[in-house]
Amino acid sequence: MNIRKTLAVTVGSLGATALGNRLLASQAADFEPLLDGDQGTYRWRGFDVAYAELGDPEADDLLMFHGISAAASNHEFSAVAEALSEEYHVIAPDLPGFGHSDRPPLLYSDSLYTTFVGDAIDDLTDDEPVVVASSLTGAYAGRAVEDTDVGKLVLVCPTDTTAGSRRVWLRALLRSPVVGEGLFNLLVSKPALRYFQSDHGYHDVDNYTDELLAYEWLAAHQPDARFAPASFVAGFLDPDEDLADVLAAVDAPVTLVWGRNTDMLPLSEGRDIAERADTGLVVFDRAKLLPHAEHPDQFVDVINEEIPVEQ
Repeated sequence: MNIRKTLAVTVGSLGATALGNRLLASQAADFEPLLDGDQGTYRWRGFDVAYAELGDPEADDLLMFHGISAAASNHEFSAVAEALSEEYHVIAPDLPGFGHSDRPPLLYSDSLYTTFVGDAIDDLTDDEPVVVASSLTGAYAGRAVEDTDVGKLVLVCPTDTTAGSRRVWLRALLRSPVVGEGLFNLLVSKPALRYFQSDHGYHDVDNYTDELLAYEWLAAHQPDARFAPASFVAGFLDPDEDLADVLAAVDAPVTLVWGRNTDMLPLSEGRDIAERADTGLVVFDRAKLLPHAEHPDQFVDVINEEIPVEQ
């Protein structure tokens, strides 16, 4: 009798989870890009990679790579892209597996994203672009520019470690069709997204507007949205190389931008990387992981080299 009850409860729970997943999917309609400008598609190794393009195509190229999170996309740069386009030809792709780019059910890896960043620099820009990359993607950019020429590398709170270890079981669980989808839907529910951004992303949560929350929710509830984040959460997107060693080998000027108030990636870590790699460092007060979103004018000044860089 107990076994029958347990089976009945399990089947009922799975059925309810499946129903909930379908209801959420039905609410996640197609969504428009948050970044203004021309919307293009770049064909890369079987992916259709979406990107936004702003500014004069004859101006110097500025290529911007968003960070990795469960609801990531190029919307991360919505506060600065238009202002930067006054001086630069701005190109901001959605990484494969995120945003408006294709999201096939691959086993995503750090090597895939490093290769993508390097190829995008070569294919989407002309000579020696300025490259901006955020969070974990900063590590990919550091590795990628070893094989390509850039004019300058600006990394926002870059890191080479997020999950600590690689867990095959967790990746498999999140990739599973009913339970995994249900767990991912909890991870990207509006309360969960708001909690993460208030705890880690923004110093002033009022900067995380309802528009941004709604956009991230839609982005995270598109078909197959869980596959790239499953690899991220399970540690398979963390590179093996030490970030400071990688940046020390970069020929181009490198500037790190750090939020003074972030606990996830404390400023002491930024100072250590800057010292070991001999890079510049700009520290933003009243900012966490997204100083460019909270202080867009100052960030634009950093790109335009109008703010002194700490050495």
